[in-house]
Amino acid sequence: MPVLNTFLVAVNNVFWSYFLIPLLVLLALYFTVRSGLVQLRLLPEMFRVIRSSPGTAPDGGREISSFQAFAISAASRVGTGNIVGVATAVMLGGPGAVFWMWAMSCVLGAAAFVESTLAQLYKVRTATGFRGGPAYYIRYGLENRWMSVLFAVVITVTFSLIFNSVQANSIAGAVSTSAGSLGLPDGRVLSVVVGLVLVGLTAAVIFGGVRRIATVAQALVPTMAILYILLGLAVVALNIGELPRVIGDIFAGAFGLREFVAGGAGAAILQGMRRGMFSNEAGLGSAPNAGATASVSHPAKQGLVQTLGVYFDTWLVCSVTAFIILVYGPDFTTEAGAEVTQRALESTLGGWSLHALTVILFLLAFTSVLGNYYYGESNLGFLDADPKHMTYFRYAVLAAVFLGSVAPLTVVWNLADIAMGVMATVNLLALAPLSAIAFRLLADYSRQLRNGLDPQFTLSKMPDLRGVRCWGEPGGALPEDVDRSEGAAPPDPADALAEHDDRPEEGPGGDGGRGD
Repeated sequence: MPVLNTFLVAVNNVFWSYFLIPLLVLLALYFTVRSGLVQLRLLPEMFRVIRSSPGTAPDGGREISSFQAFAISAASRVGTGNIVGVATAVMLGGPGAVFWMWAMSCVLGAAAFVESTLAQLYKVRTATGFRGGPAYYIRYGLENRWMSVLFAVVITVTFSLIFNSVQANSIAGAVSTSAGSLGLPDGRVLSVVVGLVLVGLTAAVIFGGVRRIATVAQALVPTMAILYILLGLAVVALNIGELPRVIGDIFAGAFGLREFVAGGAGAAILQGMRRGMFSNEAGLGSAPNAGATASVSHPAKQGLVQTLGVYFDTWLVCSVTAFIILVYGPDFTTEAGAEVTQRALESTLGGWSLHALTVILFLLAFTSVLGNYYYGESNLGFLDADPKHMTYFRYAVLAAVFLGSVAPLTVVWNLADIAMGVMATVNLLALAPLSAIAFRLLADYSRQLRNGLDPQFTLSKMPDLRGVRCWGEPGGALPEDVDRSEGAAPPDPADALAEHDDRPEEGPGGDGGRGD
């Protein structure tokens, strides 16, 4: 097993460092230039549109709001990696890795905009709202069936099963650490109890469908962010004199002459970029599955909101971890990355902070379980029309959560990294040709903003687009196109469009994909 794990680590390092990261950076730079720096230029607009109200679904309930879709994606991307992953980046790349993590998230914001705008454009109707993601825009926009199926299978297995096992393992580990510090038993029995509790909580949410997931995420994501930020602010406030040194270390580590001569700058760049990409997931194809659920009046609106999610993850949550660690000033040669954040908090705030961090880790990991589960649900709906298979899938997720609570998962995690790399490659190969459509939507959105309008979109504006089925008229989808079961796969949209070529054109005042 150690030999296999070493081999997988080597494969991951080569694949991610020499192929996937360069591919993602090059495409993200192209998207940045082509979009006119959309990720910064429209930053104020992101905060405006996240407050938009949703429409009404075919079953009479409320559709998923823009903020709820944001919360679902944040629930998945803001996980234990924001604490452990950042610590690892700093340990391996030094303080300079933090700067490159910030820079990577800025560039990747353009990729997040493109993929989530496309997910909105090519989403499909369900009885409770909308569903979509890379599998959908690959199938219906790129018109490539095998790539869409490959993506759907890989993301379902990787996020909903494997990554959820890892998140459960992180929860069990954090609880065990707290229990040990209190003198309580922290062995296998405790792990089983944690696993059963986590299974019960997860089941109570995921069997309630996407609306319940969105409601829980909407409540927990801001809560965990506020708690963690307050801890970080407390650390900084108690060490305010160290703040100039910390900022100086970050920039010196990123650009300092000594670091370049010693080769440390290369490690800082590599670790910062890699951990930043792992953390915010921009361009990997996961967040668009959540972004597609939002009920908005223009596809670019949710593209902007999901871009804001990248900044929330990296510029806010990851930065808090980085400042906690660098204020503490760990020994970069002897301390293990997973322990750095805990020791940093304890050294400043005392033993109680260890238990506070356990609560935060629980919220981070639990919300990630919910977000990761929904990515699988969305893609299983793309693959399979039988609702009973969705029930089997939910039980499989619960089993993965329990096993993750009681079993070591090092090899599984490294296998998942490879699978996620495959998923990201498929997504990026699709984004390259489809990005031109996202930029057309951005131009239409910007034009309406300049005219003082709240941007609206209907397919009549771009009748040449193929495979689009939720923007043809107010109501979001033609009545017979509505997928009445959450788990059912939609019919081919090309057939639906062919049957309804005589649909009436709508002016910019229609609500497009909302269905108000």
